[in-house]
Amino acid sequence: MCSFSRNIFHFLITIFLSFYTYSQKDTLPYETYNKNVVWYSDFGFNTAPFSLSYKFNDGIDKLKFRNNYKNLIGLGVSYKWLSLRLSFAIGENAKPIDKFGKTNYGSLGFSFTHKNYFWDAEYRNVSGYVIKNAYKWNDSLSNSRPNYIRSNTKSYGLSVNAWYFKNDNFKMEAVMGKTGHFLKEVGTLYIKSSFNVYGVNNGNNSLIPKEMIDTNNSKTLSSNFSAVDIGVIPGYAYANRKNNWQISGLLGLGGVIQNKYYNINGASRGFIGLAPRYDVRLVAGYSSPSYFIFFVTDFDNKSIRFNNLVFRQSFYSLKLVAGIRLNKKVKK
Repeated sequence: MCSFSRNIFHFLITIFLSFYTYSQKDTLPYETYNKNVVWYSDFGFNTAPFSLSYKFNDGIDKLKFRNNYKNLIGLGVSYKWLSLRLSFAIGENAKPIDKFGKTNYGSLGFSFTHKNYFWDAEYRNVSGYVIKNAYKWNDSLSNSRPNYIRSNTKSYGLSVNAWYFKNDNFKMEAVMGKTGHFLKEVGTLYIKSSFNVYGVNNGNNSLIPKEMIDTNNSKTLSSNFSAVDIGVIPGYAYANRKNNWQISGLLGLGGVIQNKYYNINGASRGFIGLAPRYDVRLVAGYSSPSYFIFFVTDFDNKSIRFNNLVFRQSFYSLKLVAGIRLNKKVKK
């Protein structure tokens, strides 16, 4: 091959590789900043109401336990594959303490991404509940003071979850906005694997008030209902961003296998069963290379069934998350 032909050949190869490389970058629907140190804070609230369903006395078929939520503030940092966050309650409870009691909160969590998996772990506890509208069966209460304050009632939960996304261009760090954001529309199927330890208790006393206890059913005497479960939740995830404004969400429905317990006089009794689960998370806000601000809401449900006695709990939160990305290193 002559010198001129070799030069033309090399030139064409160079042009091809240049266009190929550019095309690869152009087709990526996201930018990540996981080599930046990202400092962020969040402000909002979460709540964890639960209920006990049973054919109680006086025609009552459900006891509704409600917590008096507080404003929560979280402080966190993300770098490379790891994100850490600590949250705590600030100020007073949102509702009057004489009617809704006093509630305390605590949580600790971390998350990271590995290949097509996003891992998330969180421990949370809520202390202090009331039984709503207990005046209907408790003679010491009235319309002006309708709720039965249960300061010893607590709920707790430890969750470890992993989301696998079929489309490797869907990045959870871009959904949450701390270490990335999307550049265009992306959708994908996913599977969430979930491991949970959770429950409610009332110290050494029965969780169900004495007025509602059924002497023919020992479960109504229990001071604790708890479960350990593992399962999978298939779903669909979607994200889109235009002019730095982004919206994204996950929606899934599945089930778990659980080992469930109740406690009477210090003795635990366990059973194996199945329970449904859903996965809902919505995120919307503004993101630029140097800073971001997002509204984040998520929902979670837990349930335990002991034949005709059913425990159900919902966790949901709404918060404003804002932060800065240092150094502005972009990974294409």
